[in-house]
Amino acid sequence: MTEHGITRTSRRAVLLAAGSAAGAALAAACSGPAGTRGAAGQASAPVSRATPPPSSASLPASASAGTTPACVLTTESGAGPYYLDLDRVRSDIREGRGGVPFRLDLTVVQASGGCRPVAGAAVDVWHADDSGEYSTGGATFLRGTQVTDAAGRCTFRTIVPGWYAGLAPHIHFKVRPDRRTETTSQFFFPEDLLLKVYALQPYARRDAPKHPNTRDSRFRESGAAMTLAPVPDGGGYRAAYTVGIA
Repeated sequence: MTEHGITRTSRRAVLLAAGSAAGAALAAACSGPAGTRGAAGQASAPVSRATPPPSSASLPASASAGTTPACVLTTESGAGPYYLDLDRVRSDIREGRGGVPFRLDLTVVQASGGCRPVAGAAVDVWHADDSGEYSTGGATFLRGTQVTDAAGRCTFRTIVPGWYAGLAPHIHFKVRPDRRTETTSQFFFPEDLLLKVYALQPYARRDAPKHPNTRDSRFRESGAAMTLAPVPDGGGYRAAYTVGIA
């Protein structure tokens, strides 16, 4: 399935993403522990981003660190045409879909409030399966919602998404801290990891592109900010990311 006609959402909220355009300017920052890195926001619009841990040593199995990394304001990204507000509150969204297991640990913080954790925020995640297909109609695979705990954390258990339509493989997410505000963007994956995964079944049933990321203009624009840093986790991978909202 394709995602033609994607447009950027309105700037009603901010999320963690760093613009990669030349001459980008730092919009705002919160202090964080050593080992985290800041991000330069695009000069045009506010949204925030904090980077994932730099190594497996800094990524605890429970993602329960008491501190939050630095966060910076930059721009949002579009939701695409496949977002369905199903409100399926669950951590495991696989529904038996095959693929390399992937655990995504998210922390939502208020960038304008000293990176204070945001409790009770609804976080929606959705993406394609190993063959590049999204669930539509009555299907609900690889879609789900979690509500952040008192530390602003939530976890999704899913798979590494497949490729399709000339776009970089990605995971969509939406953060809804209340009924009036939402923030939407997407995560990317390192290209070397994608090529390793796509050589495995069930992904290998299709010939993967040689460069699944760089052929996508959206990845070229924001990939440096929104690319996860997965580390091995049993038979799959896991990654952590901090999403900052206004």
